[in-house]
Amino acid sequence: MERLAATARRDAYGSKINRDHSPVLAYGVPWVTIMLASLVPLLPVIAPAPILPPFGYLLLLAWRMDRPGLLPMWAGLPLGLFNDLYSGQPIGSDVLLFSLTMIALEVLELRFPWRNFWQDWAIAALFIPVYLLAGAFLSGSSLSVTQLPLLVPQLLLSIIVFPIVAKMVSLLDRLRLTRVKRIG
Repeated sequence: MERLAATARRDAYGSKINRDHSPVLAYGVPWVTIMLASLVPLLPVIAPAPILPPFGYLLLLAWRMDRPGLLPMWAGLPLGLFNDLYSGQPIGSDVLLFSLTMIALEVLELRFPWRNFWQDWAIAALFIPVYLLAGAFLSGSSLSVTQLPLLVPQLLLSIIVFPIVAKMVSLLDRLRLTRVKRIG
């Protein structure tokens, strides 16, 4: 009986002892979630104009702002290439835009290491229009002044959805850092 009570006391706190972070979860979750978000254009959404936010780019921004040192600077190249393959953009456009975003966020992190939610949202609200406009110009289509307002719904929806994406990334970060029991 006394041994059972000691085991019950130990399990209240002892279950966290001898546990370690899973390296697969710790390093793989950001990459996999960004790549899965890049597959969103494959969903059967029929619209006369672009309406879906660029979820791959939004997750890249959210992961980079939430955990600055987690994704290396060169991560823009493979993630941008994967996004190019499934977004319909010419190969290399998202490689360039994702890489420039990673460099810009690194410079921003060096200049302003202390940020809060509102500043991250404002930074995303500055980066998203640049990304959408640059993507439209790099797409190779002939754009006129009358066609550019068609990007406004996608732009507004992307800026409005970013806090939800950032919250989802913080929850995924909690999953990423769960501890698994070591064997042996």
